[in-house]
Amino acid sequence: MGNFWRNIWEILDMIKIGHSVLALPFAFMGAMLAARGWPAGRTTFFILVAMVAARSAAMAFNRLVDAPFDAANPRTATRSLPQGRLKMKAVLVFVVVNSLIFIGAASQLNWVCLALSPLALAVILGYSLSKRFTAATHFILGLGLGLAPVGGWLAVRGDLSLQVLVLALSVLFWVAGFDILYALQDEEFDRQTGLHSLPVRLGSLQARGLAAGCHLAAAGGFLLTGYLAGLQGIYTLAALLGAAVLAGQHLILFLRGPLRLPPAFFTLNGLVGIGLGFATWISLIS
Repeated sequence: MGNFWRNIWEILDMIKIGHSVLALPFAFMGAMLAARGWPAGRTTFFILVAMVAARSAAMAFNRLVDAPFDAANPRTATRSLPQGRLKMKAVLVFVVVNSLIFIGAASQLNWVCLALSPLALAVILGYSLSKRFTAATHFILGLGLGLAPVGGWLAVRGDLSLQVLVLALSVLFWVAGFDILYALQDEEFDRQTGLHSLPVRLGSLQARGLAAGCHLAAAGGFLLTGYLAGLQGIYTLAALLGAAVLAGQHLILFLRGPLRLPPAFFTLNGLVGIGLGFATWISLIS
């Protein structure tokens, strides 16, 4: 029993379960915009289950298929799989179980969510393989997280609207911009091992410029979402503060260099989503 709980702890640490905060607020933003308020309790529960399961499956699959590269990369060599603290079979079982939980949760929402759940899984799992053949891998990751607000909206209404599509595109650019910055840490390793990324394709300076452009597009998209959804001034304030946080990240990188991104980057990006989600809720109930 002790080994079982140690394995669970290692898996949760490996997938950085706390980073689920990056996608969850946007899933609930989509649901709130569709419901024009907080969705029903049953819908809320299954959105939460679906999002956590999907993110857990995607992150574990990423660690599983990247284990040989992680073992060779000094930055990632201490992770659980390269160090042998977890068995690959256990991680594979975790991926399968969470994928099934995701599909099961989608089936409890509506038939549209159930029908689209395999496609969503293909995107979020496929991202982990995309870096082997395309430098657009960052945008595939962005697409995966951009599906969160679409999924939340579909869970409530089962259709689509321009406002949620703009929000999804904004999330796509927000995530892609951050992932480009994250990939700067492994530019030389990726080049040597034949992995694809925009820092490898464009070089550090141009990649950073593209990341800034992505974040500018994301900030504009978040503001446009508020306009299309008729949200109140508090949402606009949250969107402007989020834009300032994104700009601050680029300033920090300019001053200290991108060789190692500080853990605060993940916290700051999480705060952008939480701030927008909270502001959406306040705006809709006021």
